[in-house]
Amino acid sequence: MDVNELFWQASIHDIKKGYKDETTHFTCLLCGEKIEKGIIYPHEGVLYEAEKFIQHHITSTHQSVFHYLNGLNKKMTGLTDHQSHILRLFYEGKTDQEMKEELEIGSAATIRHHRFALKEKERQAKTFLAMMELLKEQNQKEESFVPIHKTATMVDERYDVTISEEQQLLEKHFPHGIGKELARFPKREKHKIVILRAITKLFDEANRYSEKELNAIIQPIYEDYVLIRRYLIEYGFIDRTDDGSAYWVKK
Repeated sequence: MDVNELFWQASIHDIKKGYKDETTHFTCLLCGEKIEKGIIYPHEGVLYEAEKFIQHHITSTHQSVFHYLNGLNKKMTGLTDHQSHILRLFYEGKTDQEMKEELEIGSAATIRHHRFALKEKERQAKTFLAMMELLKEQNQKEESFVPIHKTATMVDERYDVTISEEQQLLEKHFPHGIGKELARFPKREKHKIVILRAITKLFDEANRYSEKELNAIIQPIYEDYVLIRRYLIEYGFIDRTDDGSAYWVKK
């Protein structure tokens, strides 16, 4: 299962942990890393059983689940940049005085106001989550939407694509199958995202590609591979080094 889909289908409990307990392995919900069960993993002179090692992976790779979530696009978190900053300071245990200095504000009352505002947002989120759960129970036949990739640069109505709609678009634009020649690159934004998502799945998330290697995968799909490569970066599906020497799937 795609790591974005796995993330959005996970329970709050699993998202808080940052990983999902599956039959034969633990899967990091933040990047898709898999740790096989039943194996002892040595690291820097310490031996870890599988679940401890996935926890170590999260702290060493992502700092913490909180920091990873707090760093997501504000369309994903519903927080402004300022609120994300304040929330991080609270999480890191900063005193009111330290927060005043870092935020360059003059009153402790402002800090208290921010605490209250975030608590209010928490209550609103709980209420909304409960309503959405009730809505899903009421509408069991409601069609599912394709999960939005967590690294999307801008989230809007372009991502309102159902699973059946996505399948129809893929069959239309890839008449010979995904990975084969693209009939044409669509103009509609929603259709572009569907095509780019499908192309991204052709890359190995664990690999770093040179520009030549990336082009070699894209060119058989579409003649203007530079256009596809640019859109993959623009829409947050892949990232690259500043000098363009390496490309990889964003997680």
